[in-house]
Amino acid sequence: MTTTETPAAGMTRLPAAGTTRPLVIGLDLSLTSTGIAGEGWTNRIRTKATGDLRLHYLMGEIISFIRAADLVVMEGPSYGHSGPRYHEDLAGLRVLVRQYCHRHNIPYGVISPSSLKLYAAGYGKASKGEVRSAVADRYGMETEGGGRYDEADAYVAMAAGMDWLGYPLAPVPEKCAKALTGAKWPEQIPAVAA
Repeated sequence: MTTTETPAAGMTRLPAAGTTRPLVIGLDLSLTSTGIAGEGWTNRIRTKATGDLRLHYLMGEIISFIRAADLVVMEGPSYGHSGPRYHEDLAGLRVLVRQYCHRHNIPYGVISPSSLKLYAAGYGKASKGEVRSAVADRYGMETEGGGRYDEADAYVAMAAGMDWLGYPLAPVPEKCAKALTGAKWPEQIPAVAA
């Protein structure tokens, strides 16, 4: 057996024999097309609703995916999109997800867009297409087309969380793994990883 080290926690541990793999869910939150991923699958939530109705719908759908998670990893904010109202609503969605996780004792992490790109493609300014290609090359996961990259981003967030817990989905080059130290991880490691 080999040991694994969790970069953010700085501790070395052996995964227990016969341990169930943790359920890590990656989220690329969006008001129109939220990407969601778990080990070996991706999905997305789409809506054309607006205002509070949109947030209510998105939260209901997101909860259906994260309620049994051992760890949720969200891509952090990117301020290069749309106007202030968009950012207010998207910030509200992030807060709602965090509150749900907190109330239900689900640890969560946040990985910045540049760290997500670094983890996936080896540099923090990789294009969305390069991230999607890296997901296909490294994990064998073909994610959605049609100009949307939500599922690929969510898959990278999930894969980073699995790696942080000591369950990497595939070998990750050292320069990519450095991205794990730039993410904000929960203070307590989920029990499933102990």
